[in-house]
Amino acid sequence: MPIQKSEIQLDVSGKKVNAYLAAPENGGPGVLLLHAWWGLKPFFKQVCDQLAEQGFTALAPDLRDGQVAKTIDEAKELMEKSDGQLVGDAVMAAKDHLRGLVNDKIGVIGFSMGGAWALITAAYKPEQIAAVVLFYGNEGIEYGKVAAKVMGHYSDNDEWEPNEYVENTFAEFKKAGVDATLHIYPGVAHWFVESDRPEYDSAAATLAWERTFEFLKSNL
Repeated sequence: MPIQKSEIQLDVSGKKVNAYLAAPENGGPGVLLLHAWWGLKPFFKQVCDQLAEQGFTALAPDLRDGQVAKTIDEAKELMEKSDGQLVGDAVMAAKDHLRGLVNDKIGVIGFSMGGAWALITAAYKPEQIAAVVLFYGNEGIEYGKVAAKVMGHYSDNDEWEPNEYVENTFAEFKKAGVDATLHIYPGVAHWFVESDRPEYDSAAATLAWERTFEFLKSNL
């Protein structure tokens, strides 16, 4: 399927925020992609391209103002310097821009830090979000506000995202009547789907993407 790719700019509180857009020629359901703390590195743009090849209009805002961390220490530094208010505004601006392109509810995929923002978005604007996919990210929210279907991909022993908190989130979803599916991948580490990371696990990543594409196609 031929896809169109472009770098665009979003107007966020008077500032310009870059974003990457990939879409099939004839358009398709919208998926907002929220990157991990590294920044909008090439891997996340490639995921947008993959989503477009699967028939989705994918938009990834740059929540790190063009900076990309190569190491965990660099990523921690970017996190410390990050303006949470601006990041939140950028996520919402990207959501609104994408919804304007597809005129419908959208899906949100979040990786680690981006997973936290995906949950915040789903609770903040439940009527606009139909599906949420979490890759090793979590956040305490008002679970009962979420109207989207949720799918999570996590390790069975992640030093960055303790299992007890993940299990609690999905238990809270169940209590609130939210349709949420938790997939656990034994023996993998945080960032296991990111092909440019040493933690990458090809078998687990392939399975996670198969499940994700099927989930998005069923719910968008």
